[in-house]
Amino acid sequence: MLTRSQTQLMHQHTISGKQSWTPLLDCFLITMGLFAVSIILSCASASAESEGGYEHGRLHLPFVGHTTFGKYPPLSDWTELQRVRERPDFAVLGVPNDMGIREASTLYQFGHKEVFDADTGETYSYGSVLDVGDVDIVHTDQATSLNRTQEAVEAILSANVTPIILGGDHAITAPVCAALQVLQRPVFLVQIDAHLDFVDQRHGVRFGHGNSMRRCLELPHIDSMLQLGIRGVSSTAKSGFQDAAAMGSTVLSVRKVRELGVAAVAEKVPLGAMVYFSIDIDGLDPSIAPGTGTPSHGGFLYYEVKDLLRSIIRRGELVGLDLVEVAPPYDPAGVTTTLAARLLLDAMGFAKAANAGKNTGHAGQPPARGEL
Repeated sequence: MLTRSQTQLMHQHTISGKQSWTPLLDCFLITMGLFAVSIILSCASASAESEGGYEHGRLHLPFVGHTTFGKYPPLSDWTELQRVRERPDFAVLGVPNDMGIREASTLYQFGHKEVFDADTGETYSYGSVLDVGDVDIVHTDQATSLNRTQEAVEAILSANVTPIILGGDHAITAPVCAALQVLQRPVFLVQIDAHLDFVDQRHGVRFGHGNSMRRCLELPHIDSMLQLGIRGVSSTAKSGFQDAAAMGSTVLSVRKVRELGVAAVAEKVPLGAMVYFSIDIDGLDPSIAPGTGTPSHGGFLYYEVKDLLRSIIRRGELVGLDLVEVAPPYDPAGVTTTLAARLLLDAMGFAKAANAGKNTGHAGQPPARGEL
């Protein structure tokens, strides 16, 4: 049996015999290992890039950081829109009569450059986005609030950026549409709503949420209008519907939209037209959007509105959109705000994809949902 000292001596001898080649071997193995790791990381990076990838740097996941829309960068000085190094595609502006959409939008931000829509089979980005904060509204002064809304949207449009408006009472659509005069071209207005909002005046009020669509269609640059989802008993009398038709509006109920189909409804928008969307959340059914002041049963489902947005945006040019009448206190579960945020991001993604298709000559009508 070897003694402890003999074992140590043998071990030292063995090591000393390898001293001439062991460092070289170790260096070789380390080099090969690093090379292999770099290849693996490179492949993983390429694979991630092809699948949408992640933005470099901080991810700004839903539960960290500042609560901007979609976790996109903020810009509080609107005059800087004219001077930013890279012009954004969209500027998100709040008109906070009601609130909650901005907070809910963070749910959909996971640091990806692109998103894959498993429902449509499409991969697209939301484009370059800035959150430009809120209009300085005065709750006790409607006229001042609406004037400031128009000025804010004009600043965005003058910078050649598309405004995405977080409402807010539906009265805000009138000053937003007034601001569209900056484009100096006719604009086709698409409203998704349970109510016509075409009262001329009531109790002396001409710029409330029940008048907004009439005020918009009176503007010389609002060429015509498509009003979708109108149903049930509302504040607008029969004469209001007659006035809307006489002034150039096409009114379709939820039942009629379903009867015609999305493709046929989209064709009522002139090909290549500048399109502005105004979405009242009560246009959707209260089973999925209970957080609103005037819920109306029999409304659209999410997929129906998504398909309408997708088809119409690809047919024309989206020049702006507002989503209004979200009232979070009526929906403790928060499903209304997440639905509203999802629709806004859908519209931005469809617009970005449509513009990319037009630039490459591959724009076209998307397949109907059942054909995918």
